[in-house]
Amino acid sequence: MKPLRIGIAGIAIESSTFSPHRTRLVDFRVTRDEALLARYSWIGAPWCDGVEWVPLLHAVSLPGGAVEPEVYDALEAEIVERATAAGPLDGLFFDIHGAMSVVGRTDAEARLASAVRGAVGPDTLISTSMDLHGNVSRELASAVDLITCYRMAPHEDAWESRERAAYNLVERLHDGGRPRKAWVQVPVLLPGEKTSTRIEPAKSLYGRIPDVEALPGVLDAAIWVGYAWADEPRCRAAVVVTGDDEEAITAHARELAEGYWRARADFAFVAPTGTLGECLETAIASDARPFLISDSGDNPTAGGAGDVSWTLSELLGVEELRLGKVSAIHASIQDPAAVATAFAAGQGAEVMIRAGGRIDSGPSGPVAIAGTVHSLVTGDEVGGDIAVIKTGGLHVILTSRRKPYHTIADFTALGLDPAGTDLVIVKIGYLEPELYDLAADWLLALTPGGVDQDLLRLGHHGVRRPLFPFDPEMPDPDLTPELL
Repeated sequence: MKPLRIGIAGIAIESSTFSPHRTRLVDFRVTRDEALLARYSWIGAPWCDGVEWVPLLHAVSLPGGAVEPEVYDALEAEIVERATAAGPLDGLFFDIHGAMSVVGRTDAEARLASAVRGAVGPDTLISTSMDLHGNVSRELASAVDLITCYRMAPHEDAWESRERAAYNLVERLHDGGRPRKAWVQVPVLLPGEKTSTRIEPAKSLYGRIPDVEALPGVLDAAIWVGYAWADEPRCRAAVVVTGDDEEAITAHARELAEGYWRARADFAFVAPTGTLGECLETAIASDARPFLISDSGDNPTAGGAGDVSWTLSELLGVEELRLGKVSAIHASIQDPAAVATAFAAGQGAEVMIRAGGRIDSGPSGPVAIAGTVHSLVTGDEVGGDIAVIKTGGLHVILTSRRKPYHTIADFTALGLDPAGTDLVIVKIGYLEPELYDLAADWLLALTPGGVDQDLLRLGHHGVRRPLFPFDPEMPDPDLTPELL
């Protein structure tokens, strides 16, 4: 048999339009050729027999602000050029996030999907893998043939979801052809920290998906929460059920959408919340150690600039930390100039450094830190050069590039022991698995930034209304799916 030729392409980033950060080409990790194939561990699995994978281009970035238009244009142009030059493709695996925003434009993924469709032609089957925090407009759903997303938040099934999308594509190319899609948007827009699948109602809503997927005539089912920190008409929840039985996929898409709508007021934060002051007061008084606090408003893995210094300024004023009665780690502030000052002084030196608030000045701007250079690390794969400044009982992590702190090793590599520290304050929303297991207790602080959990104070004006929770008394919507 002639091998199936399947291309691989995509641009993956989550972009907050409320963050002043701008995503440049240097922020993307761009892979082509063999490096792109090496991204997927399942290539070479038995179900890939008879498939020639054709690597085009994939670009992935840590979440951040909107992408500069010239950067998007260059990446799109190269994907189109490579897809055209690759010759006839039977299929294309479209590996995206789904919440990319480009400065001055809307619905970037639909534009990219349309460009890819134009390059590969109408007969090529396109299978799309997405984050459940992506947005599925009608235009995007129409431009591709199969579309699915993660079923867990935190995203412990991200690679499993990509493999499912690729596997379904191969199976349909062997036998089945182009399926139908029942698509419907649900006028609800909630932050990921209110829709974690660790807790209800998302746990049960997503728990129903495998049963729907297993039904005769159904290939795949997916629920998207949407992305709350972009201000575009497409930003809302969505459901797509894919398969050959039009009646079945339509009925189950409606059932899932109605279940999501009915549960809209039941979604709650994944952890107890409070102001930063309230969270610090509770944590200091608690016997639970380590006590973790999510500095949620500037979470770089949701699109925050990573240099909002407001929380740091508040921590520096806490007497227990200032006097060293309580130990704490704050992760982190991105500021290459501050890091350079620490490196110039050297480990063990006493320094006065102004850090943060240069990209997203927020309510505080750069903050003065007087302390000792505790440790210096060069060439971190994500954070670049990193410095830790100790002031009183507080260790402040400064990075030259934005870096999330999700694992124990992120801290121990800097000579820090989060397990032996009283308070760990980290720019994150819901805790990733290692930190979740580490925490003896945990609070989510509602802090300012480009991914503020309080959506109503961000100032959305580009979303389609009515939309919950912006319009809490809105009438029940028509959730009749459309067959695409």
